[in-house]
Amino acid sequence: MDILTTLRTRLFSAVVGDVMDELGLRRQFLPAEIRPLSPQTVLAGIAMPVVEEDIGEGHAGEAFGLMFRALDSLQRDEVYVCAGASLAYALWGGLMSTRALKLGAAGSVMDGYHRDTREIVSLGFPLFSQGAYAQDQKGRGRVTDFNVPVTFANGTRVAPGDIVFGDVDGVVVIPKAAAEEVVRLAVERVTGENTVRRVIEEGGSAEDAFRTTGIM
Repeated sequence: MDILTTLRTRLFSAVVGDVMDELGLRRQFLPAEIRPLSPQTVLAGIAMPVVEEDIGEGHAGEAFGLMFRALDSLQRDEVYVCAGASLAYALWGGLMSTRALKLGAAGSVMDGYHRDTREIVSLGFPLFSQGAYAQDQKGRGRVTDFNVPVTFANGTRVAPGDIVFGDVDGVVVIPKAAAEEVVRLAVERVTGENTVRRVIEEGGSAEDAFRTTGIM
């Protein structure tokens, strides 16, 4: 089974989250404030986490730390996942999107803001963030490390190699070791939910439909 293709074409974040709840993986959604740039956006890829930190006032001429090295390290189907900074500036922009696309990256997820919205939309690049804000990060924030675990504001941890899956209802992180099981069970659950929907559409009660399929 091709995990990424299955996620992109057959699944959605809610059912993946439900399956992980049942497996005891109950803190896998990133903060609800992180939204797709477009409601139609679907992102599925392999996490390449990036650590950003604020550097405060008095550093107006300071560069971006390891940001360009992190960006250039992206591999095909990877997702640039950035956390650790405040909401004082943008963490992602149009030129970064262009480079990520050239490298075959699957998308990016920001625990903060992006900028250059129209450019990113025109590129069709899958981006999730807390919104648009054009303030530059230069002299305000810098990347201090990458390809290491990061923890988001709500406590969700993302490690290198984890699967990141996002749609209009949120972004969920599937631990690498559990990915095949989670996706397999999610496909089974979607099949069951389709049966429930069909029973309800034919006039059956919701309770009977859920009990019949065993997914209640």
